[in-house]
Amino acid sequence: MSENTDAVLRVVLVDDQSLVRAGFSMVIDSQPDLRVVGQAADGAAGVETVRAEQPDIVLMDVRMPRVDGIDATEQILALADSGRIRTPKIIVLTTFDDDDYALRALRAGASGFLLKDTLPEVLLDSIRTVVDGGAVIAPTTTRRLLDNQLLPHLGGGGSAPTKPDASRPTEGHGPASDGNSPTGHNGAMPTESNRVHTPLLDDADARRLASLTPREREVLVLIATGLSNTEIGERLFLAQPTVKTHVGRILMKLEARDRVQAVVLAYEAGLVGPGQ
Repeated sequence: MSENTDAVLRVVLVDDQSLVRAGFSMVIDSQPDLRVVGQAADGAAGVETVRAEQPDIVLMDVRMPRVDGIDATEQILALADSGRIRTPKIIVLTTFDDDDYALRALRAGASGFLLKDTLPEVLLDSIRTVVDGGAVIAPTTTRRLLDNQLLPHLGGGGSAPTKPDASRPTEGHGPASDGNSPTGHNGAMPTESNRVHTPLLDDADARRLASLTPREREVLVLIATGLSNTEIGERLFLAQPTVKTHVGRILMKLEARDRVQAVVLAYEAGLVGPGQ
């Protein structure tokens, strides 16, 4: 949950298009539990606005003058890590042409990304989902992102899994399954023969991944296919508190800010590949 003790969630908008900011502000301020407390037209001003306003969430454009959304995301989270501000959740805003920037933003610590033409109700649900510890990713962009940027480096091809329901953000958004379990019908982990090997993991990430127990690796694969805690529990016949404990330990061991970063690492590790 947000560290804000007030009922109203504080939002900062960072976008170089004034009409975009005005539209998002109108939608957000229409809600009794949300309020826009600051706006900025570029990344540098966005960092200063976040420093001053201490919001719960930041909607961050990618391409902006002076400082882009990726660098601004890194700067904001660096301030949070140093204890100078409390940590906001960041959703980057993108278009189909910004897939490479979106992947870099996720690696920088953003909790997800949305298309700028997303429906107002999806935007509002996404804000609440992210503040509550979930993650949101535009499913169509996820397919393009994985196909064009990540999977080619993994040695894979074809289409990546996509989320069955593209209209509603749910806990643990990420590359979702196409209805088939990535672990097979009996719940077994992928074998060495069907797992995609990758050169993308550095030594530190490899060590963190190796620290996971077999069960935690199995849960990580299901997270990477977009399953919620409830769905993971049903798949593995685990109680919800047990699933939450596993997810918490996975994020801690991987040093991931949220499920999105865990999903990216799972794809880079080859635990989930095309068609799974």
